[in-house]
Amino acid sequence: MSLLTLIQKVNIEEKLKNATDSGYQVGVVIGSFIPFVVLVLLAYWMYTSAKKRDKEL
Repeated sequence: MSLLTLIQKVNIEEKLKNATDSGYQVGVVIGSFIPFVVLVLLAYWMYTSAKKRDKEL
């Protein structure tokens, strides 16, 4: 697991400084937030499905 974390470690500030245009900067920012959004959606889905299952019992 730590090997995967080392591979995925990215310096966003460096990418933004070396960006060619503002479109690339927007893409970097959006790309850095996508994993968090996916995790939040997954957590919400798990919460609602557990709540529905609890009501059925």
